[in-house]
Amino acid sequence: MTDTSRTNMVAEAFEAQRDRLRAVAYRVLGSHADAEDVVQEAWMRLARQDTATIDNLAGWLTTVVGRISLDVLRSRQARPEASYGEGFPGLVVTADDGAEPEEHVALADAVGLALLVVLDSLGPSERLAFVLHDLFAVPFAEIGQILGKSADTTKMIASRARRKVRATERPQTVTREQREVAEAFRAAAMNGDFEALLRVLDPEVRLTVDTPDGVVVALGATKVATGATTVSRHIARHQAVLVNGLPGYLSWREDGTPLSLISFTVTNARITAIAIVTDPAKLTSLHLPTPT
Repeated sequence: MTDTSRTNMVAEAFEAQRDRLRAVAYRVLGSHADAEDVVQEAWMRLARQDTATIDNLAGWLTTVVGRISLDVLRSRQARPEASYGEGFPGLVVTADDGAEPEEHVALADAVGLALLVVLDSLGPSERLAFVLHDLFAVPFAEIGQILGKSADTTKMIASRARRKVRATERPQTVTREQREVAEAFRAAAMNGDFEALLRVLDPEVRLTVDTPDGVVVALGATKVATGATTVSRHIARHQAVLVNGLPGYLSWREDGTPLSLISFTVTNARITAIAIVTDPAKLTSLHLPTPT
């Protein structure tokens, strides 16, 4: 077999594993961009490896992806300022089709909306052990090799993580009332109706905006309403979406590029918190619905 043929076979074998590896990395890291980087690094390591020494390619690649992902998690912990999307980790955005709550439960289970939020509360070792074992059925002995722990210790780490996941309150599914409040905010902002904005905003509402220059926070209904009427002038198109299970809107400019992603926390028919992403780099890194 020629070197070219061997290289092609390795590439084909890797491509057959790519989707699974990307899924593993994404569940561990909560970031599509980081997951893509990890998978690419795994390919580069495979290309440098003598494949004749690999008995189980799928297992070898899973171990490599796990180790790289663990390094990323530990780096985030050591340097919080370098974490993906400061204040907005692991955003999952899906089109809001107006389904009833029961249907959204199924949707949340399918794409892992609730789980991504819960996993952020786990330490690096806990997160890796839980994801690899509970979601991808990787044996504890193999996970232990990644963590540098025994199989028994790894099993205890995964068990501890599982208890935390089960104890964490599941985010509520979006309700009709929450959608109506979000829509009322959008309509008032687009129409420049300051008084209508004040009616749907809690007096102590907290606004967090992720901009290219960093995270900006504003407090109070008056400040938030003033800013909303200003920003809405630049919106050409918008679409209702769910952001980690919360009602929100995705907006585009005239040229079709994403302008902003906004989500609302609604309590007792009032908006108590708003999170907005306007940083083009972060918007580009997210898997966003296409305009309809």
